[in-house]
This record gives sequence, C-alpha cells and structure tokens, in this order.
Amino acid sequence: MPPAPAAYSSTPPVPPAYQSAPPAYQGAPPAYQSAPPAYQGAPPSYQGAPAPQAAPPGAYQVPVGGYAAPAGAYQAPVIAEKKSGLLGILALVLAIVAAVVTPIVAGIMGFEIGRRLPGGLDTTAPDFLSILSPARDQVLWAEISFWTGTILGIAAIVIGIIAIRKKQARGAGIAALVVAVLGPIIFWVVLLVTLSTGTATGFLP
Repeated sequence: MPPAPAAYSSTPPVPPAYQSAPPAYQGAPPAYQSAPPAYQGAPPSYQGAPAPQAAPPGAYQVPVGGYAAPAGAYQAPVIAEKKSGLLGILALVLAIVAAVVTPIVAGIMGFEIGRRLPGGLDTTAPDFLSILSPARDQVLWAEISFWTGTILGIAAIVIGIIAIRKKQARGAGIAALVVAVLGPIIFWVVLLVTLSTGTATGFLP
C-alpha cells in the first residue's frame, strides 16, 4: 500500500530571509606610478684610437709605398702628341724656290747674255771679262740667282734633315732633300740651254 500523504499544516512556511547587503566596493585603485627615471647622461666620449702595435717578428709586412703594378698588366695606350709639320713644309718651300725660281731667273738672264754676245764665250781668252761687258747687268743677275739658289738649297737640306729626325712632316722633308739636291743640276741645264738659244738668236738678221 502507498504511504499516506503528509498532513496539511495550517501555518504557511516562512520565506527565507534576504541575504545581507552586497559588500562595498573595494578602495580606489592605486595611483599611477611615478614618472620613469630620467635618461642617464651622455655616454663618455670615445677614447683616441689606439696606437698601432708593432708587427711581431717574422710577420708579413706590406712594402713601403704599396705594391708595384704587376709587370705586363694592361695599360691604356699612350696617344702620341701630334707634332707640327712646320719644319718639313718650310724645307720644301725653300727647296722649290732654289730649284725652280732661281733657274727661271738664270734662264732669262742667260738668254739675254747669249743674245748680246753672238760670238759666244771663250773662257780661255785673256780679255774674257771684257767680253762680258755688253751683258754685265745680265751676268750680275745670273750670278745673284746662282748664289741665292745655293744658299736656299743648303738651308732646305739642313731643315729637311731636322724635320725627318724630329718626325715633323717627314714626307715634306724627304721631298725637300730630293728637290734641293736636284736644284744645281736644273740651274746649270737651264742656263746652258738658254745661253745657247740666245747666242743662236744673235746670229739671226
């Protein structure tokens, strides 16, 4: 049989009492900490560089003045300075004057001498100088042209050799030597030809 229910009580149950008030808030949080400590003073200045120590005995040492450039190393080619060609050109000009201009003057004078002396020139005659009297001016100009050509030719040879030696217009210097050497030959050939031509002209009526 089931148990009998509990008897009904006329007094209602007492409700439970409320809990005590909640605990008070804790105290205010602690104040912020004090400011951080100030930065320390500037670091001490660097000390001077230590003196180089002497190399221990037997240590490898660098030669004084550094290492020399290795032999056979590539080097930029040296550009030769261009030299003036004044000497060679000057020698060539003097040689041309000696071998061309003076023979022309001598040729003109030779023709006049031959025309004024139709009897020709006899160098063995005792009065040879008197024979030249009719053409003394022409003889004087022919002699002046001869000595002028001689001086200019010698100067051209000397300057041409210097130009070749110093490599200043060597081509012009070589040409000056050749022309200056041929100058006397050209002079006498022109003089003899024009003198003969003038003499032949003197026989014409």
